[in-house]
Amino acid sequence: MLRWLVALLSHSCFVSKGDSMFYAVRKGRRTGVYRTWAECQEQVNKFPSASFKKFATEKDAWAFVRAGLPGQQQPEPAGAHGPLAVTQEIGSQREELEINTLCCNACKRPYDQSTNEEHIAKRVKHNEVYSEPTISEDKFSYMGDFAVVYTDGCCSGNGHNRARAGIGVYWGPGHPLNTSERLPGRQTNQRAEIHAACKAIEQAKSQNIKKLIIYTDSKFTINGITSWVDNWKTNGWRTSSGGSVINKEDFERLDSLSKDIEIQWMHIPGHAGFQGNEEADRLAREGASKPKS
Repeated sequence: MLRWLVALLSHSCFVSKGDSMFYAVRKGRRTGVYRTWAECQEQVNKFPSASFKKFATEKDAWAFVRAGLPGQQQPEPAGAHGPLAVTQEIGSQREELEINTLCCNACKRPYDQSTNEEHIAKRVKHNEVYSEPTISEDKFSYMGDFAVVYTDGCCSGNGHNRARAGIGVYWGPGHPLNTSERLPGRQTNQRAEIHAACKAIEQAKSQNIKKLIIYTDSKFTINGITSWVDNWKTNGWRTSSGGSVINKEDFERLDSLSKDIEIQWMHIPGHAGFQGNEEADRLAREGASKPKS
């Protein structure tokens, strides 16, 4: 039976090096979308009734995964799964890029949904995830011993004088730490994303949380804190092209807050129907509508 399962897995998911397929794991050790057969196999090999399939596009792969999540029409996802993981090779050629695109009235970032994001990110490894954490008696959601939080930032009229930016931090339904605030200072969507993460870390530390998973749909923030910031500090806060880092003060604050706490940065697709991300987005939009403090 075991040999048959291994043979079936190999037949269904085998891919040679350099293949560009997406591997969706609907039921396995960690559900999610993976870029290599090896990663897919780790999640489904010897797993009872594993459900997986390969796709030519990431969109179709995520649709397959989401179709298997329980309670898709419920206000909150049910069950307890590990993080859905996808590993991508990403990196930076223009770390300092600020996209001055006019956002829609819904105050969401077209930048995070465009190929511009992939243009500035091609080397750093990060997780692209969605998960259904368990909820403890203290009202925090956990995956293992990591508390889970969703953050988002938005800016309407990004790059213009009348831009309005807000931050959203979502810990769970009705959680007292859920935050919706207007972004102080320069109003841009990138600053909003960074400040939302900063707020979440500050809150976690105030609750003596030592391990934290941050879900964000901003690859810019993830790449900035996990890779670029070390190079920037080494280069005197200069980018690889020699220019000044536009968001220096924001990343300095995020870098400082990230000390003395273990953080796993997780990328989640925006506007893909994942409740935590949608709630953080709603809070960020509400924050952008508030007056500056």
